[in-house]
Amino acid sequence: MSETAKLTYGGAINAALARCLEQMPETLLFGEDVALPGGVFGVTRGLRKAFGERVFDTPISETAMLGAAVGAAMTGRRPIVEIMWADFMLVAFDQIVNQAANVRYVSEGRLAAPLTIRTQQGNAPGACAQHSQNLEALLLHVPGIRVAMPVDAQDAYDLTLSAVTCDDPVVVIENRTLYAGAKSEVRIGGPVEPIGGHRLRRAGDDVTIVTWGAITGSVEAAVDLVAEDGISADVIEAVWLNPFDTEAVLASVRRTGRLLVVHEANLTGGFGAEVVARVCESGVPLSAPPRRVGALDTRIPAAVQLAQAVLPQTGDIVDALRAVTGK
Repeated sequence: MSETAKLTYGGAINAALARCLEQMPETLLFGEDVALPGGVFGVTRGLRKAFGERVFDTPISETAMLGAAVGAAMTGRRPIVEIMWADFMLVAFDQIVNQAANVRYVSEGRLAAPLTIRTQQGNAPGACAQHSQNLEALLLHVPGIRVAMPVDAQDAYDLTLSAVTCDDPVVVIENRTLYAGAKSEVRIGGPVEPIGGHRLRRAGDDVTIVTWGAITGSVEAAVDLVAEDGISADVIEAVWLNPFDTEAVLASVRRTGRLLVVHEANLTGGFGAEVVARVCESGVPLSAPPRRVGALDTRIPAAVQLAQAVLPQTGDIVDALRAVTGK
């Protein structure tokens, strides 16, 4: 039965994990410091006490964690693995790309890998170049991997549940700048949402903005600013990047005639280029060339001021909105 609770983003993830562990005895939760310490960001606090040895700490070996998770998933378990930083997935990319993503294919559908990888990415003050990358485009290039990016507490709760109950490998990309934010009302205990879909954050007529991840807040701030100039926008938050809701984007662009894609990841090779390509290939008439806003093609500096110069800011989004609408 559905009810509501006031939860932070991190607390919503914790509540979703607790529900999965309680209702699905095949579920396991493991990773570095997730059990006794309660997670380096506190997201898994209390779960070891509540569910015992099904929540456990591992050595510092992403390859071992994900390799064990693939094997466990193939033999009836439903593991949830926490990788502290998305950057660290690269150490074990073979287990994701060559193993988890291939289970259905190489077994001719006889086996599945219901594996959830929780990680977090993006810049935070003082983070260094090995702790700041946005890597969703690498994952989206691999068939067989589902990718979700929750932005608020409700997203975090819903998408975590959907990921864990999915019979395919899912990477849920969180953001550490959101974990300890303000509490908000979260619907809990209701039915599990199917994977896929989007959130319409703003409704408008002049331009369609497609965005995802923590930069969604900056997009909304930019839309509020340009509203003073008479510019209104549809803001489509792609909470699921695979499967991506292309039809929702096309329906919006047919009405607005303009497209802006905003992401925190590097501009070159980012998923924004794929979104633009799908819209252009659809033949939907555009009133202006589509535009993208993303990070500069460089490493992310540790210095806060330098990082702000590299990463897209609200002002950059405002400028792009004025350019694409001509207002």
